Amino acid sequence: MAGEINPQVEQLTKEFRAKFDRVRTEVQKAIVGHAEIVEGVLTCLFVGGHALLEGVPGLGKTYLIATLGKALSLQFKRIQFTPDLMPADIIGTNMIVEDPQSGAKRFQFQKGPLFAQLILADEINRATPKTQSALLEAMQEHAVTSGNSRYILEEPFFVMATQNPIEQEGTYPLPEAQLDRFFFKLLVQYSSKDELNEIINRTTTGYKPDITGVMTGSEIVACQNLIRQIIVAPHVQDYILRAVMATHPNGEYAVSATNKYVRWGSSPRGAQSVVLAAKVQALLDGRYSVSFGDVERVFLSSLRHRTLLNFEGQAEGVDVDDVLREILKSTPTMSTAAA
Repeated sequence: MAGEINPQVEQLTKEFRAKFDRVRTEVQKAIVGHAEIVEGVLTCLFVGGHALLEGVPGLGKTYLIATLGKALSLQFKRIQFTPDLMPADIIGTNMIVEDPQSGAKRFQFQKGPLFAQLILADEINRATPKTQSALLEAMQEHAVTSGNSRYILEEPFFVMATQNPIEQEGTYPLPEAQLDRFFFKLLVQYSSKDELNEIINRTTTGYKPDITGVMTGSEIVACQNLIRQIIVAPHVQDYILRAVMATHPNGEYAVSATNKYVRWGSSPRGAQSVVLAAKVQALLDGRYSVSFGDVERVFLSSLRHRTLLNFEGQAEGVDVDDVLREILKSTPTMSTAAA
């Protein structure tokens, strides 16, 4: 009968929600508050995307990602980015090794910390463009190149990066091409009074969270495949396309705020991020198709780093999130052409 849900899909959906909740529960043993950030990081994880966390020091960005590493049965590595960090420091390099039997010497590739499944790129904007570009290949291709050899990274592979938006001296802002590779840009805000009180109680009394690994790499890959089976109705996808294209200044669907304040709008990756993240929202809500509300919940995180302000927007201190909210407010859910 029409409208009936395949029992197998229904069971897989229940299992996905259970796994998502298990990982979230483990993370929340250590992280107080930041519910939206935790959900955003997990969304990136389950769609196979990378996350960029931005916030002032001391808000728990690094701790959150390190805790996630403990909650997953994945190989986890932390890389502290500094101005003197070279590509070989993260990729690896060829070393001269001696055969213990024959004494013959040969080159052997020694893998760097990038050969892991979950990478914490701490303070990523402190590394030079040369090192950032080495990370860029890994993020896009899930592979790295050293000399004439190319090495495939083990799946699943995720980069979770942090950066401080205040102190810019001695930093190297990420190029637009690299920003575009991040699935979400998540803004970590200050904790509330109650959350800060709980943080103090946990961190000054000897409390040690017992984080248990609750998911394997193969389970994560299975969840990624399930998410891609969720339906996006044509009219919802049309809404996504029009909303994303509304970030393009002087384009067909641009709103007044776009034309006034935006220099460059989102790439197609922005639309891909909105669709996949909205599918996760639908699954978490027990639905098998994406709604307009799902799109609105993930729109800012998907596009805030893909929508670049012009000089006027920067001079007036315009928040790119406000421009995106104006786009959501001004873009009708149903196309006038369809109507």
